[in-house]
Amino acid sequence: MKTETLTFLLGLLCLSVFSPLHCEPKGPIPEDKLLILTVATKESDGFKRFMRSARQFNYTIKVLGRGEKWTGGDYMSAPGGGQKVRLLKSALDSVKEKDKIILFVDSYDVIFSSGPKELLKKFQQTKHKVVFSAETLIWPDRHLEDKHPHVREGKRFLGAGGFIGYAQNIKKMVSDWSGKDDDSDQLFYTKLYINTEKRKSINITLDSKCRLFQNLYGALDEVVLKFENGRARARNVLYDTLPVIVHGNGPTKLQVNYLGNYIPRVWTFETGCTVCQEDLRPLSGLKESEYPSVVIGIFIQQPTPFLTVFFERLLRLQYPKNRLQLFISNQEPHHEQHVHAFLQNHEAEYQAVKLIGPNEGVDHVTSRNIGFDMCRDDIECEYFFSMDADVVLKNEDMLKILIELNKPFIAPMMSKPGRLWSNFWGALSADGYYARSEDYVDIVQGRRVGIWNVPYVSQVYLLRADILRNELKAPDLFQSASLDPDMAFCSRVRDQGVFMFVTNMHTYGRILNTENYQTNHLHNDLWQIFDNPEDWKERYIHPNYSRTLNDNLIETPCPDVYWFPIFTNVACDQIIEEMENFGQWSGGGNVDTRIQGGYENVPTIDIHMNQINFEKEWHKFLLEYIAPVTEKMFPGYYTKAQFDLAFVVRYKPDEQPSLRPHHDASTFTINLALNQVGIDFEGGGCRFLRYDCSIQAPRKGWALMHPGRLTHYHEGLPTTAGVRYIAVSFVDP
Repeated sequence: MKTETLTFLLGLLCLSVFSPLHCEPKGPIPEDKLLILTVATKESDGFKRFMRSARQFNYTIKVLGRGEKWTGGDYMSAPGGGQKVRLLKSALDSVKEKDKIILFVDSYDVIFSSGPKELLKKFQQTKHKVVFSAETLIWPDRHLEDKHPHVREGKRFLGAGGFIGYAQNIKKMVSDWSGKDDDSDQLFYTKLYINTEKRKSINITLDSKCRLFQNLYGALDEVVLKFENGRARARNVLYDTLPVIVHGNGPTKLQVNYLGNYIPRVWTFETGCTVCQEDLRPLSGLKESEYPSVVIGIFIQQPTPFLTVFFERLLRLQYPKNRLQLFISNQEPHHEQHVHAFLQNHEAEYQAVKLIGPNEGVDHVTSRNIGFDMCRDDIECEYFFSMDADVVLKNEDMLKILIELNKPFIAPMMSKPGRLWSNFWGALSADGYYARSEDYVDIVQGRRVGIWNVPYVSQVYLLRADILRNELKAPDLFQSASLDPDMAFCSRVRDQGVFMFVTNMHTYGRILNTENYQTNHLHNDLWQIFDNPEDWKERYIHPNYSRTLNDNLIETPCPDVYWFPIFTNVACDQIIEEMENFGQWSGGGNVDTRIQGGYENVPTIDIHMNQINFEKEWHKFLLEYIAPVTEKMFPGYYTKAQFDLAFVVRYKPDEQPSLRPHHDASTFTINLALNQVGIDFEGGGCRFLRYDCSIQAPRKGWALMHPGRLTHYHEGLPTTAGVRYIAVSFVDP
């Protein structure tokens, strides 16, 4: 008998015994037989992500309920979702083809990972007419657990976030729905499934091994990301399957985004774009008056190092100041002088400024809400840019970059130098606290670059004003009985379905360490060389210092005397001011020097570094910045920069104008000019008697380095006018 005849007879037998729906199609199900339905009453960030993944794999989606008010309940507190069943039942009335395949999935927390061909093939292989996603945990009624059929292997409980089946069977399944919109859709489908007669009549089964659907709730240990050919795909390692649809309905070790939902963050597609051009908001070519209006919120919560530098960087932000309003909340009395100085000089440059000071009795949480209101209440405000004072804003284009990325909530990735501490979390623990995601280190260290959906950000972020006026309009955004204000805020953001993004596509800056910052000095930043070495270097080390080591920017005014830049003007000024503020200048110092074979006191008017508790910081400075020059200029000599004496000397014509010839009690000496000849004083300098060589025009911030004993017998030349200051270190005595 011919094959065609046999096939025809088997088909007749099938139709005579069973209904048409129980007869398997002869070949693969054509892709045009697939109709995908979802419910989305508003276009949230999750919905947009869902649609992007659908477009990537050439799915066509029919959206139900678009623009309709959501009355399906609050998933955060109680079961709901009946509105989805109502909308599905209504939509199926127009489906007349009996062999139409319906895929019904959630949209706010779902993404596709493969195309229709694989989806339909895997559905066909189940040999059932309706296939639901499966879960490890039962919800919402645990009392129904014993009524669920046992499975030989895999997940036992039904999940309503995704199912696929023939239109006629699904019509039959939802025909009895008469519930309310806020009734539980999952409970409705579960009761159908555990009813043996209805389960068999409709021909329902579960995707127990996650070949079609992967629900992430309860899947803490079974889902990993598989990277292959430029793509990342979720893999169920427990069943060795590659699900086509991923439903982020609960915690995994991958990451959390919103509504307690979890989606793999590093999901990429072969032809997908990290930043798609059609999603951007370009600012180039706009007139200044056309730039979006932004309220910048500045929050000073505790004593913070380098606050004056923070304001200097704020001024350099490349954005029209007439399109910027400032909201400054200062909780710290110590910083009142710094805020006042900034506003006194620059307030008029901005569109508007509002200040809340430490004496106004406004707590930190309330001040953040007031800042949000400043933007909410201004009809022209389009963005709120929040910055804590411990943010080091290094990229002057940062605000423009973030606006152009056109996200509702986005943060520039920043971390503490040399540490993995950053301004975002990659994942949350089950109780809502920090958990490290598998990709966190790669993102912080820049091995993976892009825009990342994350569950928590802090310290610096850009928030779109329409989000503040709608999804985030509640007055208690930062309040929680159990969470810190920043964690409570991010929890509220997630609850409202707003995605928080962090981008590491540029270098934006860093976060300061504030834990050990003391305010008992005049210039407290000088003491930050240990806690914030990068910021200390930028503030106090001469910008040409690196050329000393790399380009030989070292002068030799006398034999074995080396002259090089080391301190900025700010460093010099602050050291002088610190010493004068301390004020206890010696009337005749205790500088031990070697003269004519013996030790003798050579008096100076000085204050020692240990008198102002600066000796540890000074030693760190010598090790980091002087020792490398020493070892470069005196080959074969290595120093640990030990010293017994390090001090600032003051020379005045009517006090002590000069210093008689002497040897220093050191292997080598550093003599660092702290102010400028011809401006601050006249005269001065140093003369090396053996070589009859003098340096009579010391440069502010430059150091003289020379041997201390035997060869470099020297004297301090007279200061004839003004006041001269030098910092001296006898190194390796």
